[in-house]
Amino acid sequence: MVPSRKASVSWTEVGEDSAGQRIDNFLLGHLKGVPKSHIYRILRSGEVRVNSGRVDATYRLRWGDRVRIPPVRTAPATPLVAPKQCKPLLAGQVIYEDEGLLALNKPAGWAVHGGSGISRGIIEQLRAERPQARFLELVHRLDRETSGILLVAKKRSILVALHALLRKNGMDKRYLALVKGCFPDEKRVVRQALTRYLTDEGERRVAVDRDGKEAETQFYRVKRFKETTLMQARLLTGRTHQIRVHLAHLGFPIAGDDKYGDFAWNKSLAKSGLKRMFLHAASLSFIHPALGEPLSLEAPLPEDLQTYLDSLPELESA
Repeated sequence: MVPSRKASVSWTEVGEDSAGQRIDNFLLGHLKGVPKSHIYRILRSGEVRVNSGRVDATYRLRWGDRVRIPPVRTAPATPLVAPKQCKPLLAGQVIYEDEGLLALNKPAGWAVHGGSGISRGIIEQLRAERPQARFLELVHRLDRETSGILLVAKKRSILVALHALLRKNGMDKRYLALVKGCFPDEKRVVRQALTRYLTDEGERRVAVDRDGKEAETQFYRVKRFKETTLMQARLLTGRTHQIRVHLAHLGFPIAGDDKYGDFAWNKSLAKSGLKRMFLHAASLSFIHPALGEPLSLEAPLPEDLQTYLDSLPELESA
């Protein structure tokens, strides 16, 4: 067993990447392996100082602040190593990258972060593959079985700015979904509030509920097939499972959706070649917060979804 290390008092200057971060979260990132309870104790006791003054856990750091970090026993650093069985995500998955932003075409089947029995998600994998990166944080999330564009901030200032854009509906996010049935309208706007709940088995679900949180989706019919319709969905709010629940509520469940879909239909789809949910984050447009210019990102349909789409019967006659 490797003994823990006891560091000496250190002073660190807050850079751009940490500006705006709460002091408690900043310390948790710097003192790996130290329990949260101990972090809060050294804050309460005044052992942590910012610009030689005491601060509480809610203090938000500013660029240029000098932080005194007291001697604390920490676990020895364990280098992150990408597991051999995992195909490197960065090989061909980067759609766009600059000094502050990274956009990936997330493969289906990958959770965006670890937890709930998942040891490694997209963000952990990225950090493993880029150990030299000082800052990598998810800007938003995608469901595990959803493929497509996923944004990762490489600077805290970019993360804060993009979160502000999301709150103000400043991003144009569009998805492609294949649904059961022939969708009758070329365009339909759905405004149905959503609420989260737990099933008897303890699984998280979302349902339409007028007392829930406001949720709005614009749906566009892209192509009609004999028994299905390819839809484009534009999110105007970002609720959990919003597209999936809105479509299921309309009576047009997404193909392969194992939570809100038609389960008997899903089984027949699997036999005909569709092994997962047909939902893909296809495009994302916004004003780049650092460049001040429009940025439009696109991710083509993955090969498995495109192959299945190409196999469908021809369009119905009018």
